[in-house]
Amino acid sequence: MAAPTRTAPPTAPAPPSPPRGGRWIDDWRPEDPQFWESTGKRVARRNLFFSVFSEHVGFSVWSLWSVLVLFLPEPVFGIDPAGKFLLTTLPTALGAFVRLPYTFAVATFGGRNWTIVSAALLLVPTVATAVVLEPGVSYSTLLVVSCLAGVGGGNFASSMANINAFYPDRLKGWALGLNAGGGNLGVPVVQLVGLLVLAAAGAEHPRVVLLVYVPLIVVAAVGAALLMDNLTTARNQPRAMREATREPHTYVMAFLYIGTFGSFIGFGFAFGQVLQNQFAADFATPLAAASLTWLGPLLGSLVRPLGGSLADRFGGARITFWTFIAMAAGAAVVFTASRVGSLPLFVVGFVLLFVLSGVGNGSTYKMIPAVFRTQAQQAVAVGGDPAAADRHALRMSGALIGIAGAVGAFGGVLVNLAFRQSFLTTGSGDAAYLVFIGFYAVCVLVTWAVYLRPTSRMAGV
Repeated sequence: MAAPTRTAPPTAPAPPSPPRGGRWIDDWRPEDPQFWESTGKRVARRNLFFSVFSEHVGFSVWSLWSVLVLFLPEPVFGIDPAGKFLLTTLPTALGAFVRLPYTFAVATFGGRNWTIVSAALLLVPTVATAVVLEPGVSYSTLLVVSCLAGVGGGNFASSMANINAFYPDRLKGWALGLNAGGGNLGVPVVQLVGLLVLAAAGAEHPRVVLLVYVPLIVVAAVGAALLMDNLTTARNQPRAMREATREPHTYVMAFLYIGTFGSFIGFGFAFGQVLQNQFAADFATPLAAASLTWLGPLLGSLVRPLGGSLADRFGGARITFWTFIAMAAGAAVVFTASRVGSLPLFVVGFVLLFVLSGVGNGSTYKMIPAVFRTQAQQAVAVGGDPAAADRHALRMSGALIGIAGAVGAFGGVLVNLAFRQSFLTTGSGDAAYLVFIGFYAVCVLVTWAVYLRPTSRMAGV
């Protein structure tokens, strides 16, 4: 893991920005140990807590349709399995698309201000879906309202960019892992809510799921307004996105994040449908499928902070490398279970994939600031200004977090499309599992070649 470029705490804060409305902090020096212990830690933790809560609710809204499709029996709504996969693919796609503007909204409007707006926007898909979701609704209407749920996916990118600016380099892996893991928990939680509604009220009452989340959305927006802060040090720098697109590591890290987060969110959206389609005899009712779908996302979310902590200790690239090897093995277990028709082995393999993708989520995100911190070290070593190098590293880290988050979320789209095509052409997910194995093998090679090969400039990131 790259060390900070500073050898001593800064003697003065950065020049303040012009006054703006809202709760703005002009003096923020997390790398200064005295400042961090006296002031920074307390403020950062308060912002982290409400960032996690807002992101958690956003993930739940984003994942709504992984649950709601279980409330759409084909005889009543006339939607076949391929049509249901499309209903879960569209919110994944929109969530990936909005992550880029959400990332830079933090720097433009402030982390607190944008958290208020992004939380309030979650009311749009939630209320719209509650209004239209009933027998007789057209499939095109369902496609539109399912797509709207994608705004929940943007909350992740803005939340991560915001928290990245609050924490010192030595704690970024832990903080980003905790922030993302708490947000990822929104996937299993909404599935557990769906399970409880199915068990208590039945498949005829999907609106109950939506009504649960309306007050939570309001709490997220009001809590952000009252207790979060904006950082002027996280201001958007001109041409940051354009500069990031010229950085080769942007594409490498985005590719690796497809393998970790793309797998997590793709499997989270698709797992229930895969169980119902591939093991129809064991999951004849939506309740039966819902009783298992939450387990993998829950464990994958809980271990994400562990992935960040392991990366803090051993290096993000090393943890990511071994995680992809294990994910290829996990996909091979799922493929074998599918071929022999073993449901227990199938569930074990999928849960393993969720857990490993959670670890990889934490380790790959830790790699992003480490890459630019290493570049900053190299710049200082040849006579560059340490303060300028630090500012450049922070700016590029924020940009890459947004780009990697967006591209990684598109990986979830690819997972759902792979399953849809596999079931359409072969009647099972076997072809998709083979594609996953091959992709993880490529990720192993890329991680080693760019970040672990002894002759690489980034060796040990």
